[in-house]
Amino acid sequence: MQFKELEENIMNKVKIGVLGAYRGTSMINYCKHAGNAEVAAICDKCPETLEAQRANAEGLDIAFYDNFEDFIKHDMDAVVLANYANEHASFAIKAMKLGKHVFSEVLPVQTMKEAVELVEAAEETKMIYAYGENYCYMPAPYEMKKLYTKNKIGELEYAECEYIHNCESIWPSITYGEKEHWRNNMYSTFYCTHSLGPIIHATGLRPVSVIGFEGTKNERNLRVGAKGGMFGIEMVTLENGGIVKSIHGGLYENSIWYSMYGSKGRMECGREVPGSGHINTIYLDYNKFSGDYNHHESESYNPAHGMEDMAKGYGHGGSDFYTMWHFIEKIKGNPDADIIDVYEALDMFLPGMFAYRSILDGGKSQEIPNLRDKSIRGRWRNDTACTDPKAAGDMLLPVFSKGTPDIDDGVYEYMKKLWDEECQKEDGNYRAQAFKQGSKGYK
Repeated sequence: MQFKELEENIMNKVKIGVLGAYRGTSMINYCKHAGNAEVAAICDKCPETLEAQRANAEGLDIAFYDNFEDFIKHDMDAVVLANYANEHASFAIKAMKLGKHVFSEVLPVQTMKEAVELVEAAEETKMIYAYGENYCYMPAPYEMKKLYTKNKIGELEYAECEYIHNCESIWPSITYGEKEHWRNNMYSTFYCTHSLGPIIHATGLRPVSVIGFEGTKNERNLRVGAKGGMFGIEMVTLENGGIVKSIHGGLYENSIWYSMYGSKGRMECGREVPGSGHINTIYLDYNKFSGDYNHHESESYNPAHGMEDMAKGYGHGGSDFYTMWHFIEKIKGNPDADIIDVYEALDMFLPGMFAYRSILDGGKSQEIPNLRDKSIRGRWRNDTACTDPKAAGDMLLPVFSKGTPDIDDGVYEYMKKLWDEECQKEDGNYRAQAFKQGSKGYK
């Protein structure tokens, strides 16, 4: 970038408001250091969280709010939604209708009613909506998108994706002992976009149907107060006939892994084991043409985005930087900015929603609505089925397929006690570390 362009970029910084000052720390840090954006306002319901951000904002012109209604009226161009994962849709809709671009952390919605309203708000307002599925921008998954676009492995026939995260040891630090925290009330296939998202983003293919499976051994969940199944699986059929197996949840050993089989090759990232390179390394086997088995090639390497120095220190392997960079660049009119729009966000999320409906329906295949089609929206406009009592109304679903477990309040009191003890440690709790690093992915 030439000096004149850099100077112009800095002079035209995008003014950002951040809702959710804990997870939002990573986005706040981006605005402090990236040069094309600045934080105008921060909002959070927790006084201690706001105070911690205020302490980190010395010398900066940032307004602080404890309620969304006042916050959203502040002079800003765009809003980052880093609040609870089941509460993004209503804030995104309000923000767009008030002329603010939206960067929404995961997840995009929790009901079909919200999905219809979110799509229509984006269409009607013409504001930019970007879904912050950062796993799509990790080194190997993002390289998969580049290679698939270049037809390196041909047309997708089968893929597998995993996001396994055993959170038992940190449960007090990510639920704060709140009995009704969304994590305690999420069904097994709810949090699916970390696994499925990179495959959808790499291929650009739309999911058309899904069958769901639920892990029923949930002892680790019950002893921390989580009511859902231990893990969920989505068997997704894509519009081209390709099939994707997506698994995510709390199996004992952590794993992030993506593998894609095409008509003339295969590619995958490293496993989360020593020596594999994990998400920083890609392994590739391919032929020049489908059926050309005499010209087989193999390679492995660590792909680069090109801005590694700027992304260093950001969470999720630097991908927190890239999600924000593409969002800001999209606002500034960069035609190469690669965001996940509202339709693609739902392509990543709805398979999990309908996989759970499949589980509750005895494992029957469920059609995944394509909300690009205005003619089908009426069927879903009043569908509030979910596991959140505040949103579901009379369409409340059980958190577990065999019935929502009845967990003693003492479990949550113990989680709260552990969280309070964590908070007494100056640098020992996840919230304190997040403020310093902006690198934790918890909400």
